[in-house]
Amino acid sequence: MISIQRLEKIIKKFNNVRIAVVGDMMLDEYLIGKVNRISPEAPVPIVNIEKERFVLGGASNVANNLTSLKGKVFVYGVIGDDANGEKFIKELEEKNIDSNGIVKDETRPTIIKSRVLSQGQQLLRLDWEKDTDISEDIQNKLLKNIEKNIENIDAILLSDYNKGLLTKHLSEKIIEVAKKHNKKVMVDPKPHNFKNYVGATSMTPNRKELLDYFGMKKFTSEEEIAEKMAQLKDELKLDSVVLTRSEEGVSLFKTKHKRIPTVAREVYDVTGAGDTFISTFLLSICAGADLYEAGVIANMASGIVVAKIGTATATQDEILEFYKDNDNVLKNI
Repeated sequence: MISIQRLEKIIKKFNNVRIAVVGDMMLDEYLIGKVNRISPEAPVPIVNIEKERFVLGGASNVANNLTSLKGKVFVYGVIGDDANGEKFIKELEEKNIDSNGIVKDETRPTIIKSRVLSQGQQLLRLDWEKDTDISEDIQNKLLKNIEKNIENIDAILLSDYNKGLLTKHLSEKIIEVAKKHNKKVMVDPKPHNFKNYVGATSMTPNRKELLDYFGMKKFTSEEEIAEKMAQLKDELKLDSVVLTRSEEGVSLFKTKHKRIPTVAREVYDVTGAGDTFISTFLLSICAGADLYEAGVIANMASGIVVAKIGTATATQDEILEFYKDNDNVLKNI
């Protein structure tokens, strides 16, 4: 059980934590309008666009979560030399996220996911992206930017959306630099990239990603989950493994398995809940929380965002309020 006094002490320290987010940067575009007729050219609806909205996506949504919790954030990634790249930088600036680590690549477009919506329903999604590995030159530029700022950060968060940024070479070099300077590295991975992150501090796969990594279809028991988490920890030489399990909560493994049940009040939308979890978890660890305390706090933050519609974030005040509203349940965790 974590007391309200302990929770307040940890959360207050979020303001002093400095995190570098390295990963696949994206921009989410929402085109919202009305459908009044069908196109005479093809059997598709004509949407009269009334509103356009841009939101940070991918690894930059992780950065947005960290900022919402009052952490200081530096982002490292790639955008295209295009209009969408300028929009992306503008979104970062509006969120007070340091963008000096962003590198422009003329051979790639800025990744953008455009969603067309009408009456609350998504009609279409258009993706502009190139998911091949970034060039060696771009990798070197990113690594140089990280090395230049390494003394100004407390931890590195690698956010892998499998769009070609976190190559095996770059990932290994980042972990090497972090270890040299005694910085924590937390990874939100994709299954076939797990082995890129040998020697990281911690990894936060979800249930499906862990199953995919081991070529399994399902877990048959809690003991089997613990066994596979221990195996992953040993294979990748991690300090700990944190398994997010959706409505089943979270499993932690350092020297033994510990499960934290979910405390979500209502679930409306799970979009971005994983980003909220890893952001809050890493902030908590850097603020002095142990693995269990960080898991409980991050679980609360996830419980907050799934009760919101769309890609959402949590705040320090919301976490404290959530604790007070659910202290009877939390006492038994």
